Amino acid sequence: MDKNERIEIEAATFRRLVSHLDNHKEVQNIELMNLANFCRNCLSKWYRAEAKTRGHEVDYDRAREIVYGMPYSEWKAKFQQEASSEQLEKFKQQSN
Repeated sequence: MDKNERIEIEAATFRRLVSHLDNHKEVQNIELMNLANFCRNCLSKWYRAEAKTRGHEVDYDRAREIVYGMPYSEWKAKFQQEASSEQLEKFKQQSN
C-alpha cells in the first residue's frame, strides 16, 4: 500500500468512527472519557490541530460541527444528558 492509499484508508476510518458515534448518540461524552479517555470534543480538537499543522484554520465550533454532524449547541440540547455523580467522580479521579 502506498502513502496515498494509507491516507485514504485512515480518512475513511475517521469518517466511519464519526458516523458510528453519530449513530450512537446515546453514548455520552462523559462515558467515552471515563472508558477511553477521549470523546467527541477531543476528536474536534484533534481535527482542528491537524488542520492547523497543514496551514488551515478551522475554528473549534466548526470542528465540533464536523464531528457532531450539527452545531454543538443543537446536539447538546437534543442528546446530552446530565452526568451522574458517579460519572463525574470517576472523571475527576482520572484527571488527577
